[in-house]
Amino acid sequence: MDNIRLFLWMGLGVLIWLSYQTWQKDYAPTPTALDSAGLSSPGLQDAEPMIDDLPSLPELSASELSPGTTLSTTNNTRTGVGQISAANVIHVQTDVLDIKINLDGGDLQFAKLPAYPVTKGDPNNSVQLLSGDPANLFVLGSGLYSQEGVPAPNHRSKFTATQDEYVLADGQNQLVVTLHWQGENGLSAEKIYRFYRGSYAIGLDQVFYNAGTEPYRAGSYLQIKRKYRPPERSMFDVDSYSFVGPVIYDGEKYKKLDAEDLGEEPFDQAITHGWIASIQHHFLVAAVPPAEAARKYTSTFDGNFTLTRVMDSAATSIPVGDQAVFESTLFVGPKLQAQLAEVADGLKLTVDYGRLTVLAQPLFWLLQKIFDIVGNWGWTIVIVTLLIKLVFYKLTEKSGRSMAKMRKIAPRLKAVQERHKDDREALSRAMMELYKREKVNPAAGCWPMLIQIPFFIAFYWVLLESVEMRQAPFMLWITDLSTRDPFFILPLLMGGAMFYQQKLNPPPPDPMQAKIMQFLPLIFTGMFAFFPAGLVLYWLTNSVLSMAQQWRINKVLGAD
Repeated sequence: MDNIRLFLWMGLGVLIWLSYQTWQKDYAPTPTALDSAGLSSPGLQDAEPMIDDLPSLPELSASELSPGTTLSTTNNTRTGVGQISAANVIHVQTDVLDIKINLDGGDLQFAKLPAYPVTKGDPNNSVQLLSGDPANLFVLGSGLYSQEGVPAPNHRSKFTATQDEYVLADGQNQLVVTLHWQGENGLSAEKIYRFYRGSYAIGLDQVFYNAGTEPYRAGSYLQIKRKYRPPERSMFDVDSYSFVGPVIYDGEKYKKLDAEDLGEEPFDQAITHGWIASIQHHFLVAAVPPAEAARKYTSTFDGNFTLTRVMDSAATSIPVGDQAVFESTLFVGPKLQAQLAEVADGLKLTVDYGRLTVLAQPLFWLLQKIFDIVGNWGWTIVIVTLLIKLVFYKLTEKSGRSMAKMRKIAPRLKAVQERHKDDREALSRAMMELYKREKVNPAAGCWPMLIQIPFFIAFYWVLLESVEMRQAPFMLWITDLSTRDPFFILPLLMGGAMFYQQKLNPPPPDPMQAKIMQFLPLIFTGMFAFFPAGLVLYWLTNSVLSMAQQWRINKVLGAD
């Protein structure tokens, strides 16, 4: 093997190419900014409407219904599809959420996250996750279904509230918002939303009261409707490669559902311990039903909107004079792993570390623990990179010693190549004899490096996908580790470190290979120039530590 470094660089290039191909295959772009109000303007009444005739809810089994009866989504009153009147909206504010609930259906149709500005330095333009605007539709809905011909408080029904503004007051840890539905013949229901201080989880109780003259059968459902946007990726925006769309958790793993695939083959499955969500880079909207019973999960795409739903597969019989409570939990906010883990099993898997999750999760845990001590994500990255180098110190030392020995015999190796330049077979024998005589194993420098590659890639995904590091400052001019270095100083320092690291290693014996290697620092500098500063900081730190270790090894072996 003429030059181990060349193979290592080639391997790294292949890994980067494979990562890019995976992005292209699995991810869609982050949506563009939504309207600031989350309400339809008068001109939107003529815009492309929302889905009106949603997929039919499943029929109950014959043992649960009288022969010939089916489910229905009969509604009471609803404004025109896609039209959201300001008079029908109530406003809810907590310390972390700015929510609007449409009384026509009682759905969440607007959500902003005040603690997460779209761009740093502009706190008035925060991230918006939900919108009732048909052009950017993103709605988290819920409801109850009943037997056909019997009114039910579903996502098309008219609700009322006692006030149009709800604010979580200082010293208050919970805010309760109750919506009322009044049916006929003594039937009524409530949607009770519970908001909590510091939490993006929202409790939802759908309560049905039967003050009628005969038993009432009802089941609950949760659904997420969202406008589909084709991919618009940019190599200068890592956010644009994150998956955007519906996901379903089946009790063991979560599945990303491609809209185009759903158009050809809708998702339909009975699941226990599951949930539904719609995700994007760093943020999600999720609906989590109780885990104990199997439920029907569906997801469809009509060419414009995706509709993902979970519903009870069996109706509950509510006797006369009694009531039934259908509980669930919603989540609207950033992918904060501590909160996601409290809401539902598997929900933190929406922080998509890919196939290296088994390595990435412990790395994130370590990063979080160190951040709790130092309080700065930049220094946290530096410290964890140092710890990783310490863990693999012995392995990299073997690699470095092999490189140093190759550097010492480089002049003799070049002389052998000059002597046998016209006889490749003789050259190969002479090189192997030289390696054996000097006790040099060219491959010894390769395997220790290859073993570390999965850890480096896992660390890369942790830095890229963890919202905890979004817009986090480091020091001096680096005020946001999640965006590129505004002055390209870190990429230049990284390129310089890679250049000097090359000088500490033996040069390739082949002139063409040597020229290619000389350009690699320049290529990597240009590529990393538009990467998030946190990723460049990680690579710079790793390069400097590797350079220091190789310098020390070269010095020790040189003294021998």
